[in-house]
Amino acid sequence: MARKAQFVEEVVKAFEEAKNIPKDKLLFTYNGVLYPTATCDIDTFKAMESFEIRDDDIMLVAYPKCGSNWSMLLLHSMIYTVHNKEAAAIIPLIEFKSHNKFEKLKDELSPRALGTHLPYDEIPQSILEKKIKMLVMFRNPKDTAVSLFHFYNNNPMLPNYDSWDNFLPDFIAGRVVWGSYFDHADAWNKHFDETVLFMTYEDMKEDLEGSIKKISEFFDLPLTEEQRKQITEKGTFKSMKENSKQTHGHFGDVIFRKGEVGDWKNHFSEAQSQEMDAKFDECLAGTKIGEMLKYNEHCKW
Repeated sequence: MARKAQFVEEVVKAFEEAKNIPKDKLLFTYNGVLYPTATCDIDTFKAMESFEIRDDDIMLVAYPKCGSNWSMLLLHSMIYTVHNKEAAAIIPLIEFKSHNKFEKLKDELSPRALGTHLPYDEIPQSILEKKIKMLVMFRNPKDTAVSLFHFYNNNPMLPNYDSWDNFLPDFIAGRVVWGSYFDHADAWNKHFDETVLFMTYEDMKEDLEGSIKKISEFFDLPLTEEQRKQITEKGTFKSMKENSKQTHGHFGDVIFRKGEVGDWKNHFSEAQSQEMDAKFDECLAGTKIGEMLKYNEHCKW
């Protein structure tokens, strides 16, 4: 419980400090990608490069609002169940700044669950060269855009948008935090191998227990059928949203909003939908990631 309390304290601190950052200073650019000033800084990016990766580290990679917090909580539940190991007392994304973060990670018992929103080319080479196992999460781009829009407007760490119509062109062009959704996806198309498990938000919503089984087996976290069912019951989006005050403090309301598939239909105009369709066709049609996203099923009127 002490570790969880410390984690919540870190999140709440960043949340409150952001309220004092001038609106025009909420974001900064590093290697051509936008990041939030409240949670990231250049010193942390540089420190990541020398971070020592272990062979049994567990890595979650996800573009923002593609189920990263949900997936990380599920991973922590699996690790706790198998190894009786509580979640780390630090902000889980490797690019998030936290006092003595990497020193604390050195002292953490294995297996460690690490996460990132970073584009493939920005993930530290030490991680990529180690070839540790990674869970890579994606979500259909229309729901991702809607979720990120609300994340911007409900989050003091990010600048607000006065309308959905102004936000969508920035999302499509990649002028949002952590860069272009389409560049993220396109980069991962080149890295399908046995060390990477690709999952989609939609598949997890459709069959959470089956997804948990697939993830646990991939990471060599053996669970009994009863344990899988328990993690499934506690790991639904609804359950995690209800418990988000305990896991993420007041920030829980910002992170866990609706968790639905198809909410994009409440925001997109027909013209905007066609614009996103054209961008998808340009970047991802005919690719493995594109096929995995089942775009025609989830993103057509």
